[in-house]
Amino acid sequence: MTIVLGIESTAHTFGVGIASSDGIIFANVNDTYRPASGGIHPREASEHHSKFASELLRKALNVSGFSFSDIDGIAIALGPGLGPCLRVGATLARFLALLHKKPLIPVNHAIAHIEIARLNTGFEDPLVIYVAGGNTIITTFKDKKYRIFGETLDIPLGNCLDVFAREIGLRYPGVPKVEQIAQRGKMYIEMPYTVKGQDLSYSGLLTYALKLVKEEKYKLEDVCYSLVETAYSMLVEVSERALSFLNKKEVLITGGLARSKILSEKLSLMVADHDSVFKPVSPEYAGDNGAMIAYTGALALDAGVSIPVDESYVRPLWRMDEVDIPWRRE
Repeated sequence: MTIVLGIESTAHTFGVGIASSDGIIFANVNDTYRPASGGIHPREASEHHSKFASELLRKALNVSGFSFSDIDGIAIALGPGLGPCLRVGATLARFLALLHKKPLIPVNHAIAHIEIARLNTGFEDPLVIYVAGGNTIITTFKDKKYRIFGETLDIPLGNCLDVFAREIGLRYPGVPKVEQIAQRGKMYIEMPYTVKGQDLSYSGLLTYALKLVKEEKYKLEDVCYSLVETAYSMLVEVSERALSFLNKKEVLITGGLARSKILSEKLSLMVADHDSVFKPVSPEYAGDNGAMIAYTGALALDAGVSIPVDESYVRPLWRMDEVDIPWRRE
């Protein structure tokens, strides 16, 4: 059994997890930076991470009951993410790897979301819908990599709803608050619906929804209802097209928006029409967390993946389809 300590610091969350390659999560402790106003400020978020890093590291070790002598490697999310935030986690991971003479394991943040979701749902070979504040991707495993069948061409779905919430005066987290208002809506307003083959575009939808709020021609609950229905329907359409092409029998959603019951219900109905099974990742593992980095790092270390400390530079734009997946077979 390979045991790895993982560090997550790609955006607003700093997390430390400890997990084994056979799927046991020994610790998963996280703390999230919440801006007083506006969106994530990279410098402020990195200062948050620096402040809480040592405390969360101690807590993870205490929760697990392990010391560094019990740990086989240190995993770090090197990207994608915000540069200042990534560097905080990478600096701590390098220090721990050198101090305790442990291998350093590079982990792609997006792939970690997928692997923790596969573990949590029990799915072996799913179509993956990865939707969060920073990503909107439809993917599956093929020929040693996660291949992208569709993605956002501009802003992600989570970012679209978060920015809308912020602009109309709602505090973080924005998505559940927009959904709550949307549930009171009764009239659907036609909005830009931009699907280009397997890809999506949300920037025009966001601009139009904000324009309607500013004009005050419609009730806010109707604008929210129309925004949510349009945004989620776009995602369901491209997911269904991928499912029809791939004929997968398992479909999962991971990332922060996996917590959305409205979105999961829409996807579940679509998947049922194709005689497939749908599951969302559990809320604990939907958002950014240290456990997903630790577990993916353990899988990678078992497959011989590690990186020299002097080559472990952060990669803010690191795409998941650039990463080889040696721990999976067709």
